[in-house]
Amino acid sequence: MAARNKEQDKPRDPRATLALLWGEQEQPTRGPKPKLSPQRIAAAAVELADAEGLDAVSMSKVAGGFGVSAMALYRYVPGKNELVELMVEAVLAEGPDLSGVPEGDWRAGAREWTRQCARVYADHPWLLTATAMRRQVMGPRQLRWLDAALAALEPAGLGGAQRHQVFLLLVGLVRNQAQQLRDHDEEHDREWNRLTGDLLARHADRFPALTKAVAEGAFDPAGTDPLDFGLDRILDGVEALTAVRE
Repeated sequence: MAARNKEQDKPRDPRATLALLWGEQEQPTRGPKPKLSPQRIAAAAVELADAEGLDAVSMSKVAGGFGVSAMALYRYVPGKNELVELMVEAVLAEGPDLSGVPEGDWRAGAREWTRQCARVYADHPWLLTATAMRRQVMGPRQLRWLDAALAALEPAGLGGAQRHQVFLLLVGLVRNQAQQLRDHDEEHDREWNRLTGDLLARHADRFPALTKAVAEGAFDPAGTDPLDFGLDRILDGVEALTAVRE
């Protein structure tokens, strides 16, 4: 077991992870036929993460679901980091489907892409942690989402760099909403609002803009979908940019 721990501490080989994500890893030519597969293992890990969170996922716990030892899983997946990458790929199989978007309607395409992306994050809250904003190895399904977003934005007439920047804005909006949903606690919010209200009532002169905003309902439940509100502002900005270019 000590040898395995040392192996897990070694820097990951991105080439090995890419081969795993793209199904290009070398297949054993001898020995018994594999009873498991990286995809089956990832599917089991996704089910566990959906129920108990990403921290609950371990090689030993996933292995227990198959009735095998953790060591048996290392034949298919090098470690938890690679397993998480496979889990991300597994849930991204759920889209995107922009076939219903009218041809050339970049706003509708970007809106539909964003809403589908938000649904995946809502269905799998652990995805927020698993896809932290870092340069990571990407599998074909992750690239399919990126490709679909860039394609949806093409009719707007933006250059490649600008389309990518808009993509980052859309992903940032989705992740922000996912974070708020994951952290939401109705009882805690009520208590926070009560305490903040009492505090501002005593110190209104020190925070006049905040006090005014609270009095106007700044922290009341939104009457509109916050995802739609943010999305409209981003798309309005893109539209204004395209108008200037014309």
